[in-house]
Amino acid sequence: MPLLITDHTWTQSESAVFLRVPLKAVKPAKVDVLCAEEYLKVSFPPFLFEVFFFELIEVEKSVAKIGNGVALFTLPKKNPGHWEQLGVNIDKDKQREIRERAIIRSHIKAKEKEEAKALRIHQERKYTLETMMKMEEEERMRIQTMKDEECARAVKELESWKEKKKEVEKEEEAQRRLQDTDVQETKQIHQQRKPETVITPVQPQQHLSRAQGEKISSGKKSSSRADLPAPRSAGCIKVSFTPRVFPTPTRESRMPEEEEWLRKQAEARRAKNADLAELDDLTEEERNPDWLKNKGDKFFMLGNYQAALNAYDLAIKLNRQIAALFSNRAACHLKLRNLHKAIEDSSQALELLMPAVSGNAKARMKVHVRRGTAFCQLELYVEGLQDYQAALRIDPQNQALQADAQKIREIIQGTEANSN
Repeated sequence: MPLLITDHTWTQSESAVFLRVPLKAVKPAKVDVLCAEEYLKVSFPPFLFEVFFFELIEVEKSVAKIGNGVALFTLPKKNPGHWEQLGVNIDKDKQREIRERAIIRSHIKAKEKEEAKALRIHQERKYTLETMMKMEEEERMRIQTMKDEECARAVKELESWKEKKKEVEKEEEAQRRLQDTDVQETKQIHQQRKPETVITPVQPQQHLSRAQGEKISSGKKSSSRADLPAPRSAGCIKVSFTPRVFPTPTRESRMPEEEEWLRKQAEARRAKNADLAELDDLTEEERNPDWLKNKGDKFFMLGNYQAALNAYDLAIKLNRQIAALFSNRAACHLKLRNLHKAIEDSSQALELLMPAVSGNAKARMKVHVRRGTAFCQLELYVEGLQDYQAALRIDPQNQALQADAQKIREIIQGTEANSN
């Protein structure tokens, strides 16, 4: 049962009632107010305050302020005048009826507010949508205008280009006609000059001496030669061809691939020259790959793997056909955790140890073990097991290899079981 508030206070004027209800240290968010023309309820469990007014009030103009532990109500009177008391005592049926009527009115007002709020939200959304559509339409029109202007500009440029092309063609046609006219005139001039160059033979009826005839003919020749244009001056045109490294013509070649090949060849020559320049400072002993191999083996035995690696590097520069150098360098890379380089050197050593014969069986077994170890350290256990199996085929009775291969199989089986 709720606790009724009785320590409220109130004052009045001719037009309004001022009511003060203490909230008993309750937060404002927990206060529920129900107000009607003849009824007021303030509920904040477990406390309750309600009053049935002496006369009617203006609900729409009423104001409530809740905070600082108190609820203050300003209730305008519907009929101005003096109230003898704040509330009146009525029977329970009448009270229940007034409460129900107040609740119904409150629900109706709440529903109207919700509908008004929903309508306002709908109108705002509609306005927002219309504004966005209007903006999009303006943007679309702006883009279309830009497209039309650009299209018009392009058409104008095309027409201008066509006009210029026509003018150029007209000029070229005029020049061609002028040249054709010059050629025709030149031909006509030559045709007119041809008869002058013909030497008229001496007629029998003309009784001229031979000397006089020769004199007349030579005079006509000299005059005709003076009228002819000077012969053209001779010249020499020099033709230079681009040197080609490849014998195929340019139209049949693959230029990008050929240029890439030439670039690689140039880099290889530069690297070779650099290596030769580096070897110039070596002593006679340091130029011996076998001496360098022994030096690298001693460094490896002492645990100085970097020094051993340098010795093997120099020996390989001197001679790349010794399989032991690649195998030993793979062992150095394995110790230094250069696993990918260890795999590369092991593969190179195996290529140099081919064909497989009994004389290099021990060396091939070592290389397989080293490459298999590098694969296993990279967690490539399947590839590592293949190398260990290859080593076991060379030496099937090697118990250490058998034990290592069995461990790798167990790791592979455990990995497959976990993945399943």
